[in-house]
Amino acid sequence: AGAVRAPLSGPAEPPARCVCYGLGRFGRCPAARYQLAFLLLLLDELRVSTGAGGSTGLSTGPVPAHAAPSPQVPPGRCALFDPAFSVREAAALRALGLCLLPENEEGKHGVEGAATLFYMVHCGKALYNNLLWSNWSPAALSKLVIIGNSFRGIEERLLSRILERDYSYIAKVLKGVEEVALPTHPRYLDTFNDTSVHWFPLDKLQELSPEVWDFVEEPMYQDCEDLEIIRKGE
Repeated sequence: AGAVRAPLSGPAEPPARCVCYGLGRFGRCPAARYQLAFLLLLLDELRVSTGAGGSTGLSTGPVPAHAAPSPQVPPGRCALFDPAFSVREAAALRALGLCLLPENEEGKHGVEGAATLFYMVHCGKALYNNLLWSNWSPAALSKLVIIGNSFRGIEERLLSRILERDYSYIAKVLKGVEEVALPTHPRYLDTFNDTSVHWFPLDKLQELSPEVWDFVEEPMYQDCEDLEIIRKGE
């Protein structure tokens, strides 16, 4: 979890809440359990870095005035959704102090001015695309941090015409995103392979062509032959 501290403690506003999509059936899937464990460790790492949630038994002394603020995301500000969650899994998440989103947003979650960490390991490309569309402005995107499938990897694997047709918001933001891959570990290769931390520096976003921000049509995926998400109502 400490590997993501640097990107989350950079010059941008640190996340104050977290949204998790697509965790999966952690009651029966070991990879999903590892991803849940990493999320809990990550939240704990972020809280400890601010001293939130009680004393850790260590006195670190006063924080210098010039020090960059650290992220603070207590579990109560972390909301999850996966249409596959069972009743018992939902209850287990609540027992851990986490929240559940009431409905399938299809990734269309606006940050509404609050810096937000999105934990989306191995989610479908449409979820990332929908999330970007829901926050399609430099001011909003600069408040996002996404832990999920590498945008560079998506660009490398898809034909450019398919990327631009079906996932246009991913395609348009590629020059405005910073990305750092999670360190690999031989035990968790299938669990966190192709996973990166993404953030969107405001200065890079403002350097993009003004025309990039003019097109804000909601993605519909009418021509997409391999849509990797469960639609609302399905």
